[in-house]
Amino acid sequence: MPAHPGWFRQMYGARPRHLLVLTGCFLLAGYAVLELGPDQLFDSDVWWQSPAVWFLGGAIVVDLILFPLCSAADRVLNAVPRAERTARRRGLRVPIVNYIRVPVLASGLLLLLFFPGIIEQGKDSHLAATGHTQEPFLGRWLWLSVLFCCLSVLAYAIRYGAGRLRTMRSIERERDD
Repeated sequence: MPAHPGWFRQMYGARPRHLLVLTGCFLLAGYAVLELGPDQLFDSDVWWQSPAVWFLGGAIVVDLILFPLCSAADRVLNAVPRAERTARRRGLRVPIVNYIRVPVLASGLLLLLFFPGIIEQGKDSHLAATGHTQEPFLGRWLWLSVLFCCLSVLAYAIRYGAGRLRTMRSIERERDD
């Protein structure tokens, strides 16, 4: 056994707990593959509906398209407040970055949730199981996205107004003193 206590972290790059959790995830994924079987993972009739294709496609889309787009958008969002801060050093500062991030993230996650319904994938089985069509999925997602944006604008306005009120009160106190 090596002399210093951080030998595992230095050799592996993370704590042993990380390796344990990662091993558990791989075991769980392997169990799912064994239970489903290769014939369920790769459907020969409609190849693009197989779980393996969706999993690999999702990983590729997230890693090669969405992550770079999110990083670029985040850099743009963080550059705007910096430019405003340098232009005016004094006064009320309420950063808007998180008020844009949160509704976009919520809307994106709901798009992933509603996407099969939006493209009407499995519409026959959905109709047979529920008795409803998948037509309202797009409208519901759009209304929820609008709601998230409106709530974010409202939260920003409340915070901006409260900060402005505090600034005005502190200016009045300075005048009175």
